[in-house]
Amino acid sequence: MSSTLSQGRANLVLATLFVGMFVLGSAELLVVGVLNLIAADLQISVSTAGTLVTGYALGLAIGGPLLTALTIKLDKRTVLLGALALSVAGNLVSVLSSDYALFLAARVGTGALQGLFIGAAFAAGLSVVPPERMGRAIAVIISGVTVSAALGMPLGTLVGQALGWRGSFTAIVVLVVLTLVATLALVPSAPVSGGGTGGQAKHAFAPRVLAVLFLMFLVFAAMSAALTYIVPFLEDVTGISGALVSVFLLAYGAATAVGSFGGGRFADRHAARTLIFATVGLAASLLALYLVGSTAFLVALVLLAWGVFGMGMVPSLQYRVVNLAGPGGTLAQSLPASAANFGIAFGSLAGGVAIDRSTASAAVLTGLAIAVVSIGVAWATAFLKPPLTDKETATDPIPEHA
Repeated sequence: MSSTLSQGRANLVLATLFVGMFVLGSAELLVVGVLNLIAADLQISVSTAGTLVTGYALGLAIGGPLLTALTIKLDKRTVLLGALALSVAGNLVSVLSSDYALFLAARVGTGALQGLFIGAAFAAGLSVVPPERMGRAIAVIISGVTVSAALGMPLGTLVGQALGWRGSFTAIVVLVVLTLVATLALVPSAPVSGGGTGGQAKHAFAPRVLAVLFLMFLVFAAMSAALTYIVPFLEDVTGISGALVSVFLLAYGAATAVGSFGGGRFADRHAARTLIFATVGLAASLLALYLVGSTAFLVALVLLAWGVFGMGMVPSLQYRVVNLAGPGGTLAQSLPASAANFGIAFGSLAGGVAIDRSTASAAVLTGLAIAVVSIGVAWATAFLKPPLTDKETATDPIPEHA
């Protein structure tokens, strides 16, 4: 049940959770921007250094739910503090290590801790708002990740170029410590009212929940298939290069932030219907990108629409998972992040296979094909209803309009 915090105090809690998601999201993406610097310093190949990205993603996707299950009965404020404190240690290992194997282990561990933080952040955030504002609360928390992609990674890359990759990781350590202090000061206790892991798992992994998680997998696979290879597309098909590519990517990043913030209101109004509309919008955006790819101005507009539709549905996806999980909501909170990461991994692989066999446009067509499938899945999941349980036993009950 929601706490009786004033809206101003609740907004402070949500802002703190937003910052936590932003900082940890930046830590995840930072390696991408300084990959060549890490490879040179540790005397490994760039492809080997790339496994630091894969290891982190797998840690988040697999380790996050496992840690959430292990801490299912703990107060979520305690979980948040523990995840942040251990993240400080994990990132310090990265800063001080000269051994690749130890660095990789630290990345897998910090990825799992981010997954744990994500689930606890949603639980803590939803506990301080009334049911009619849950979609907007989810949107604020999720936006920390999207803003980290739009701003955190570019800024971290600049720091890495100026101070070395260890300097950029040191900055992350400082930011995590500050987030830890803010969480200690501002986030209230958030005890769990649901059952243990066994009881929650029955609801969190119910077919109705898995169906929406599959939809999330498809959505992120569609976006990743095209986005992973968007730079070759812009260079080869659109005919732009250099700094202008960064401008286009920044526009996309800004659109994802707008979409994730704004999508919360639509989740509150009707999450299931939002998912149908947004998947259609995503497919239409990818089709338009393929058709107008040679016209830079139109490509810029399409990237804006793609960002808004793609990330605008994420609050509704999270909302639906928690709603359909019913009493298993606490465990289910961490599952969408896992589904998204598996989708990103699959999409980038599928796009890579396509582009190896054809042109840069093939990756966009691959994303489009997956997005079309997601429309049918979104329509089918709209008929799913949450379990009928006593409101006293449900974790964070959500209105039926979801």
